[in-house]
Amino acid sequence: MSGTDASGDAVHPDDEARELLETLVATPSPTPEEDDCAAALVAFLESHGREAFRDEVGNVRAPADDSVLYTSHVDTVPGDVPVRVESGDDGPVLWGRGAVDAKGSLAALAVAAVRTGVSFVGVVGEETDSRGARHLVADREPPDAVVNGEPSGWDGLTLGYRGLVSGTYVATSELGHSSRPENNAIQDAVAWWSAVEERFGDEDAPVFERVTATPVAVEGGVDDEGLSVEATLEAQLRVPPSHSTAEVRELVDAELAAGTVTWTDAVEPTMQSARTPVARALRAAIRERGGEPRLLRKTGTADMNIYADAWDCPMATYGPGDSALDHAPDERLPLRALDRSAAVLEAVATRLR
Repeated sequence: MSGTDASGDAVHPDDEARELLETLVATPSPTPEEDDCAAALVAFLESHGREAFRDEVGNVRAPADDSVLYTSHVDTVPGDVPVRVESGDDGPVLWGRGAVDAKGSLAALAVAAVRTGVSFVGVVGEETDSRGARHLVADREPPDAVVNGEPSGWDGLTLGYRGLVSGTYVATSELGHSSRPENNAIQDAVAWWSAVEERFGDEDAPVFERVTATPVAVEGGVDDEGLSVEATLEAQLRVPPSHSTAEVRELVDAELAAGTVTWTDAVEPTMQSARTPVARALRAAIRERGGEPRLLRKTGTADMNIYADAWDCPMATYGPGDSALDHAPDERLPLRALDRSAAVLEAVATRLR
């Protein structure tokens, strides 16, 4: 079967990409339980005559022509979304955990890689600590270019991501009667967090251009010995390209009147040019499929941040699906979006080679 979209573009079902996607989505891979899904990916690559292996941290690697590296992540967040195909407005729709984030991208990139002979990696751990991407940049030389797989919509490409800095605030105070005027540790933690929020409270700027601070866990109370009050607050701050993670840490530390902050993770922001060979190739390929390219900046963080910080080469993030459905209980991907994305990626690899 074939159909025609509103622009008159003939869209042909990509049975190979669809079959691979259904296999990947039907094989659960919540972090860190990626082994079965990674094995299915290795089997697909080997069936097309590609050398494929698992590295020390579990990444699926298929080295080849390094004019461009195609990469996306194998893992998903937890959650049971029953796998099924249903009819949608634009043809069949595949439901299941990971259909959007990011097995649609993973399948499209893998299919395009075997058809064009470019390098491919399916990384692990993206949803938690990016252990796969971190290992990859430490273990191999930079490619000439990178296309990282995350949902952007088949006609969109993502050029920017905010960074991330995480830390844990800890305060301790002597136990005293609640009528005393001095702050206890819980009040110190609340005061510190209020100061941090006020420091980064410019709500007039677009979210992508702001530092935003979020508490992710809070504990407080009298210690087990009944002698002191303790408070712990775990925080994440998203960092726009106008700042470095070091600058944000310094600003947060300046708000400390009591307690200490231990910084636990840092991922630098990135903003890529729309004029790189990768971005130009994606835009041209999208237009050839009847789309009007959309240039995106995302307020979250992805493995592209890791690659951009380590490798001095052009890159962009691309893949089918609506990112509003990431991690959602109704995660689903129209299969014609997968067809279009696989065709776009095949054309991009051909251009970049």
